[in-house]
Amino acid sequence: MNEVVGTHDILLVTLDTLRYDVAAELADAGRLPGLLPGGRRWERRHSPGSFTYATHAAIFAGFLPTPVTPGPHPRLFAATFPGSETTGSGTWVFGAPDLPTGLARAGYHTVCIGGVGFFNKLTPLGSALPGLFAESHWEPEFGVTGPHSLERQIDRAEEVLARRDRPVFLFVNVSALHQPNHFHLPGATRDGRDTHAAALEYVDRHIARLYALMRRPCLVIVCSDHGTAYGEDGHVGHRVGHEVVWTVPYAEFILDQPMESTIDAL
Repeated sequence: MNEVVGTHDILLVTLDTLRYDVAAELADAGRLPGLLPGGRRWERRHSPGSFTYATHAAIFAGFLPTPVTPGPHPRLFAATFPGSETTGSGTWVFGAPDLPTGLARAGYHTVCIGGVGFFNKLTPLGSALPGLFAESHWEPEFGVTGPHSLERQIDRAEEVLARRDRPVFLFVNVSALHQPNHFHLPGATRDGRDTHAAALEYVDRHIARLYALMRRPCLVIVCSDHGTAYGEDGHVGHRVGHEVVWTVPYAEFILDQPMESTIDAL
């Protein structure tokens, strides 16, 4: 990451509430060519939180979802913290309380395009996470009830990126997977695992346009913040300690010209 910061745009996409099992099934069936270019597959990881605010507070402090295999696992980036066992030689260390501030001090323009309510800037709580960024955006069309939410978010990203004059850290919280999502499956009237999958395919159809907007080379991190339950063991929703909530899909790669290299060498 010490070779990436300053030379690459950085795109962080959180697919809000996306379950690992649904994401893996679609990827294995070859139904996510947009999200995972080049035949990539999801990595199975554990979320640092069981709901949006907790997870994003952790991510912006440098704690991305953790590999499920025994660690310690060196992190891509980390705030200065004495005694950290996951800060390695390849970790980019920032002397700031959060990643957006750290990247801003490194010369990045930081942009948040929100999705779910914790990014809507309508309340003090809904303004806390967007407030970490130099520039933040949210409209009702970006939210969980918008059937074209990702398209509208990408439209805004296009406007923002058209006027960039330096490296960009762009964060997009994708709301399309979050309940309600039944409108992504024609004929469905209730949310479920099938409508969750349909929402993910909706995201896949449009995400390549977002990737195309980023300056090359660009580090992409795309992951879920947490999963969600659709009746497993009687649970519905999240903010509970269930396997389908804690286990999330994760991918990281480099977009380049041509788009072939990966971040494996890091």
